[in-house]
Amino acid sequence: MKIQNNHSLKKYNSFAVEAKSRYFCQIESNDQIDALLEWQQQFDLPLLLLGGGSNILFLNDYQGMTAIINTKGITIVGEDSDYTYIRANAGENWHQFVRWTVERSYAGLENLSLIPGTVGAAPMQNIGAYGVELADILYELEAIELATGQCKTFTQQECLFNYRDSLFKSSAFGQYLIQSITIKSPKKPQWNINYAGVKGSLEGKTINAETISNSIIGLRQSKLPDPALIGNAGSFFKNPLLRKSKWQALKQLYPDLSGYPQADGSIKTSAAWLIDQCGWKGKRQGDAGVYKKHALVLVNYGSASGKDIGRIASDIVKSVSDKFGIVLEAEPRMIA
Repeated sequence: MKIQNNHSLKKYNSFAVEAKSRYFCQIESNDQIDALLEWQQQFDLPLLLLGGGSNILFLNDYQGMTAIINTKGITIVGEDSDYTYIRANAGENWHQFVRWTVERSYAGLENLSLIPGTVGAAPMQNIGAYGVELADILYELEAIELATGQCKTFTQQECLFNYRDSLFKSSAFGQYLIQSITIKSPKKPQWNINYAGVKGSLEGKTINAETISNSIIGLRQSKLPDPALIGNAGSFFKNPLLRKSKWQALKQLYPDLSGYPQADGSIKTSAAWLIDQCGWKGKRQGDAGVYKKHALVLVNYGSASGKDIGRIASDIVKSVSDKFGIVLEAEPRMIA
């Protein structure tokens, strides 16, 4: 394990903002994970684990150790009458893992195509898109407890998944290094294609994992910027969950307000619509801005700092709160 000092993190975060880490390393194997934990215990410094850096915003330099998890490997680990079980190591690129499955006719991940990041980061916030969440198809995951170095297996239920949330993002944040996930691919899939835009794009086509994946890729590319060209972290804010009475009162005032009933009785509405109604789509503050095609995406047009992007995010939160009485919550982790 090679340790570097004062290392730039610009290419390790999808916003492409400049920040330096006091210490830096890349983890290519499980043996190096053990070495990393020994180093961290010896020096007792904060440890930041990164995959693709697609759900993070650096507001300042990082004063601890940043470790990039690059462990690779995809394996079929079992099957039964209902499912095929597929394990992927944390350092695998998420979209490449999705495409690995759909190109082999394994169902389950197709709606999650083209989401940036790595496999290990996916369970942190229970990634989701087009009516599907990771929680819907995850069977189990393996994670290393940082305090003890022990590897633990978590069932889907034990991950405590919620909307863009999990055990690893909430009560156990910073306590585990996710080593691998195992998904269950159904042998008799129920295709989820009723989300806006998906069904229409599949008219006249054979419905299978690959055609759905291709449709999702096309839809995402049509309205979301490529992080390789314009720095961004995808959707910056969560879609808010409102009490039914709150949503009904707003619906009276704003008939175009969307509403999607949830199992707990709350109503999910569109953060993008709220932001757009406040006039933010396409606005810029220097090189920090809101993408012109999607109000939910904050972007770095070149030399914006993390603080610049954080400032525009705060302004958006205030605007939406003032107009609708709704406080938006950011998806990315803010590293101060």
